Amino acid sequence: MTATPVSASVPRPAPASPLSPIAGQTVVIDPGHNGGGAAHPDQINAQVPDGRGGTKACNTTGTNAEDGYSEHEFNWDVGQRVRDLLSARGFHVIMSRDSDDGVGPCVDERGTLGNRVGAAAVVSIHADGAPAGAHGFHVAYSSPALNDAQSGPSVQLATTLRDTMVGAGFTTSTYVGSDGLNPRADLAGLNLSERPTALIECGNMRDPGDAAIIESPDGRARFAQAIANAIAAYLG
Repeated sequence: MTATPVSASVPRPAPASPLSPIAGQTVVIDPGHNGGGAAHPDQINAQVPDGRGGTKACNTTGTNAEDGYSEHEFNWDVGQRVRDLLSARGFHVIMSRDSDDGVGPCVDERGTLGNRVGAAAVVSIHADGAPAGAHGFHVAYSSPALNDAQSGPSVQLATTLRDTMVGAGFTTSTYVGSDGLNPRADLAGLNLSERPTALIECGNMRDPGDAAIIESPDGRARFAQAIANAIAAYLG
């Protein structure tokens, strides 16, 4: 199709970042927790399957920075940014929740959402609440693997997230995991997934240095760009 001429008086838009869009590919973004959970303890404490034959609480309220800035608010902000970046490049993005003032979904529902929609990748966005002084990000994946998606593709997705975050200038965790990767058996959202799935803890909200990045709009934009770049690179 012939391009429509652009008047010299109208500025041309800047070119999009060189991601690899896969039109129609479905990506699930799961912003952890939810803003209304604390007011509904009976609901978030209800037991749900953990993916390994046991049960665990539906959800938790998440953590917060020393000044009260909440993890659920951070997760929601970054999740929306990632959604918008990927949508602009042709990906079909489904969010696990549609606001930051509701309750749930429970972790088992979050874990199976990607299965239900045939997601090419699922990324859960969080921030941690470790003691001050511990800092940096880490990426979790289900281990020991329970299915083929967990044994290879999920590890690759987690590794791509780690590498892209490092490339964007973020520091790997000093207090958990190894080189920014943290295989875990206790996260239902990872255990129940039959699609490539990883969970990123973007930083420690109780550490002043990490909290300064987490609480700044520029920091949240950087997190979102790195996560979107990683998902696009994994699917490219």
